[in-house]
Amino acid sequence: MTHAIRIHEAGGPEVLKWDTIEVGSPAAGQVRLRQTACGLNFIDIYMRDGVYPLAEMPAVLGMEAAGVVEELGEGVTDLAVGDRVAYAMVTGGYAEQRLIDAERLIKIPDSIDDQTAGTMMLKGLTAHYLLFRTYPVKAGDTILVYAASGGVGLMLCQWAKHLGATVIGCVGSKEKAELAMANGCDHPVFYRDENIAERVRELTNGEGVAVVYDATGQQTFEASLDCLRPFGVMVTYGNITGQVEPFSPKILAPKGSLYVTRPTLATHVATRELLVEGAERLIEVISKGIVKNYVNQSYALKDTADAHRDMEARKTTGSTVLIP
Repeated sequence: MTHAIRIHEAGGPEVLKWDTIEVGSPAAGQVRLRQTACGLNFIDIYMRDGVYPLAEMPAVLGMEAAGVVEELGEGVTDLAVGDRVAYAMVTGGYAEQRLIDAERLIKIPDSIDDQTAGTMMLKGLTAHYLLFRTYPVKAGDTILVYAASGGVGLMLCQWAKHLGATVIGCVGSKEKAELAMANGCDHPVFYRDENIAERVRELTNGEGVAVVYDATGQQTFEASLDCLRPFGVMVTYGNITGQVEPFSPKILAPKGSLYVTRPTLATHVATRELLVEGAERLIEVISKGIVKNYVNQSYALKDTADAHRDMEARKTTGSTVLIP
């Protein structure tokens, strides 16, 4: 027997329960994984509170982790017992042990420690698809990153700076601004105290930015559109303040023939080929120190409810690890 954090109904952090579960042996194509570090992400909160409804209850939450392969199912040939691996976008991460399809796992080199590996995959692969697929950032571009001191935000800032972009970052405090600026953000914008669009226009001499990476959602959607240069790309990829309300596409024309997209990591790792492409590029920049995954908070897995409360209250920066 082992333990996992499960929910039996949607709700607040109090619905997260430390349950005893039975894992069993892996089926064909699966492995049994002993997990060493689990990541915390806003998608976990959306699943917990019912924004993203789950098909079955009880459900083990969590969408990324790292661990050690302990048993192989029939037909698994690319992994061996003892391999260190990590994954993202596979529900069931809040567990001491689990079964998982081998094709969703990525081997982790010794140069990357467990806590980094367990918290870098979902955020790092998100940064990868945003920067290389949704809008391919080029040297000389000016971009706007929301939640610039968060897990995805810090990776976006660092990676975009490495690509030669000028990075404007939205933050909520002086401390978060300092963290973002130490990691590739050239100009902070304080969303609580400043008019975002006016400040961005000021910083870009009236031109606007090439792309907005907006994890905030409802409250900042219109401001984000007003930050864009003609033909700019509005990327709304998160719902921190709620989902964007329906809007008429005709508003995009007078603002500069803009583009709006709502991507998800699930599509960008839907095949083994897409997953490996992003993971290899991520592991390279992490291993070389080009992009750092700052694990700034640590909680015991059984205390996941406290971690959820802190993330919702915007008390966290960088990545948060849950230790089984």
